Parts: sequence; structure tokens; C-alpha cells
Amino acid sequence: MLRLMRTPPPDFSDLAERQHQIVSRGQLLAAGFDDMYLYRQTRRGLWQRTLPATYALVTGTLTDEQRRIAAVLYAGAEAQLTGLAALAWYGFRQSPRTDAVHLVVPHHARRRSAGYAVISRALALDSRARATPLYPVCSPARAVVDAARDLRQLRPVRALVAEAIQRGYADLASLDEEIRRARRSRTALVRKAFSEVMQGTRSAPEAELRECLAESAVLAEIHWNPRLIGADGSSLPSPDGYLPDAAVALEVDSQEYHFSPADWARTLDRHNELSRHGILVLHFTPAQIRRDPHRVRRTVTDAYESRRGYGATSRIRVQPQLGVRAS
Repeated sequence: MLRLMRTPPPDFSDLAERQHQIVSRGQLLAAGFDDMYLYRQTRRGLWQRTLPATYALVTGTLTDEQRRIAAVLYAGAEAQLTGLAALAWYGFRQSPRTDAVHLVVPHHARRRSAGYAVISRALALDSRARATPLYPVCSPARAVVDAARDLRQLRPVRALVAEAIQRGYADLASLDEEIRRARRSRTALVRKAFSEVMQGTRSAPEAELRECLAESAVLAEIHWNPRLIGADGSSLPSPDGYLPDAAVALEVDSQEYHFSPADWARTLDRHNELSRHGILVLHFTPAQIRRDPHRVRRTVTDAYESRRGYGATSRIRVQPQLGVRAS
């Protein structure tokens, strides 16, 4: 039996501090503690066993970082943080909250999921994973796809894909590569969200507006986030949607997805500039689109029918946009 120690050596104290007071059984044994001491500390409520063979040297609720460290210590040195846990680490605003910590390990690893540590095996780990002092974190593109594969509704998947692109966490090529890597394994939702982005949709509310208007038998093709060129060759503000044969622009107004309160003046300037060129601008909030899609569709349809063939259409050109081919 190892020597019983009640005062940890300095190097172990430094290790525990670096790891936010989360340590593995192996690290405790290497520091000179024995299993009976671990048992007594947890039974007395001085420590807590967070996962198999993983301990917190503190009491109370663990922080997100402590949970991530504990999960990686349990999963092994080759484990990479991915999914919603990785997106939370990156600071995604639209990432759903979860108590689970998702990790990916090599296919040969024998470790299984336990408690809040959710472990997946992969033939290849993420070569673009970001190294941190305590654990590697999968690239945002890999984490988005892994998270989307565990979600069951399209709306949060749309939000994750849109945020990844809008805030520069990932580009279209890297997302496309990760979707192809995952093949057809639970990727239907992320493929649909990615396809919407490829076709010009920039946010989840825009995608919902697109879905809402797709049911109309009256509306012609809608250009999403188009580049508009005025009669003099100047570039006009790009609306969220545009019906060229009626000169009707569609805007989804959402502080959450598009602007902070300080940008309100800029939004008005965009509206006024489009109006100056004879374009009718219709504004909708995400709440309106979700609560009453029939009214939104009727509003757009009525405006379209009343302005079809409007004279401004001949003076505004829609410039085609090139992009990555959708998966």
C-alpha cells in the first residue's frame, strides 16, 4: 500500500491548481495518496468523485471548465473536446446549453461514455484541433457538425451554422469538408442548413422566412442577400431578400442576429437608400415569422402583386454571386 499523505507535495499542488482542482486517480496515486484516503475524503464530503477515477478536490457545483477538465482526464490524453461543449468554449452565442461534455477519441480507444462525459469514436481525429494547456478543442467546423448530429430540430442547427459563418468561426469550405467527412450519419439537418447558407441565407430567421415564403404559389424567385447595382453602376445595400420584378426588399430585423442597438441608425440609412431607388422595404422580426407565418406571407404576396412590373425594376440589377457548391 502506498504511503498515506495528508499534505500534498508542492508539485502536486501546482498540478491541481493548473487543473482547477480536478485530478485523476492516477495523478493522486502518483503523488503518494492511496485508495483508502481517496475513499475517506469523498465519504467525508471534502472531495467529490466527478467521473470514474476522476476527483474534484473541492466541494460544490463544478464550473464548466472543471467539467471539461474532468471529462478529458476520464477520456484519456488523446481525447478532443467537440460538439456543444467545444462551441461553448469558443463562445458561440446560439449554442444550446447542455450538461454533457462531448469528446471524440481514436477508434481503438476502449473508453465509454460515463456520467456527463459523452464519448464518440472516430477513425480520424481533427487535424485542425486547437491546442490548449489542458486539452485539445476541435475546430469550430468540426464542432458545429458534431453538435448538429446530436440535435433533433432544424432551428438550432440553422443558428449554429449561420453563427459559424457570420462571426468568422468557420468558412464554407471547412464546413463542407466536415459534412462530407461525416457522410450520411445523422447529417440531414446540417446538410439542409448548409445548403440554405450556400443559397444566400445568413441566419436562422432568414431561413425561416425563406421556408415561409416558399409555400406561396404567387411569388417569383427571391434572391437572398443579393448584390444590387443601381442604374449608375453604384452598389446598393444588400437586403436579406429581394424580388426583382416587383422591386420589393425583405429585411429580418433582429438585434440578436444582426445588430446591436447602436446600429439602428445604420439600419435606417440602409432602408432610406433602398427607398431612394424606388425599392419597397418590408421589415419582419423573427418573432413575427415564427408566430404568424401566414400573415408574413400574405404581406409579402400583397406587396408583390401590387408592385409587379414596377418601373424601378428596370433600373436595378441583381449581380450573380459565386460560391462553393453545396454538399
